[in-house]
Amino acid sequence: MKGSKDLLSSILKTTQAGQTGIRSIMSRPLNDSLKTALHSQLREYNAIEKQAYDLARERNWILEELDPIMKHISNVMSKTRLRFGDIDSKAAAMMVAGNTRGMIKGFKNLNQYSHSDAAVCALARKLLDCEEENIQQMQGYL
Repeated sequence: MKGSKDLLSSILKTTQAGQTGIRSIMSRPLNDSLKTALHSQLREYNAIEKQAYDLARERNWILEELDPIMKHISNVMSKTRLRFGDIDSKAAAMMVAGNTRGMIKGFKNLNQYSHSDAAVCALARKLLDCEEENIQQMQGYL
């Protein structure tokens, strides 16, 4: 049970990190199609986050969430990185880097918690698929 709960907490933190990253970028002047893609990614992260909370509620688990300090650091870093130059390309690169970090963590967690609850593992795989799709979507803006 602990492994499943830890995996679900990691899923939740990853979705929250993705949401934070997207929201910090969305305040910048971006290409309309890039904004549309980011809104789509945000909706997907929101849906996966909701599923994580639903699974936790069904199991009477309280999940560990993303540290508010990390959210603040993400916002500051985004503002700094997007000050000058091709903002669309920089924003896309930041998203690719974030999704790549999320995928690495997700694969490690699936290997570490390979005997976890089937529903939790399925959600972890769904998040990995989402992040892979996000990377593909951002490539055109690099």
